[in-house]
Amino acid sequence: MTSTPLKIMVIDDSSTIRRSAEIFLSQAGYQVVLAEDGFDALAKINDHHPALVFCDILMPRLDGYQTCALIKKSAKFHATPVLMLSSKDGLFDRARGAMVGAVAYLTKPFTKDSLLTAVREHTGGAVATPE
Repeated sequence: MTSTPLKIMVIDDSSTIRRSAEIFLSQAGYQVVLAEDGFDALAKINDHHPALVFCDILMPRLDGYQTCALIKKSAKFHATPVLMLSSKDGLFDRARGAMVGAVAYLTKPFTKDSLLTAVREHTGGAVATPE
């Protein structure tokens, strides 16, 4: 019996950040779902049911706070951990993220270690099994 790898969604309008996260997570054995903004993420979340969501704060159309709040308001995804991604490491941003339901805050640029540590911390220590 093979276990299905955990799905991690990465929402960021920067293709560089999406690509970095995808490489780090894929190498660790996770399945990665990419979205370039909040609307894209909301369209994909129902199909993919990620175990964890990384969400950029500054995005066009629907920012990370609005996206996180919408995910958290959904009965289906209320328990899904959302981690905010931002290039700013401010107390106000952290507090605002917590107010909309984010479980943690990761400052960009993140390292492979910080990304994978955050995943393990918020998925109950589940480690992906590389193929």
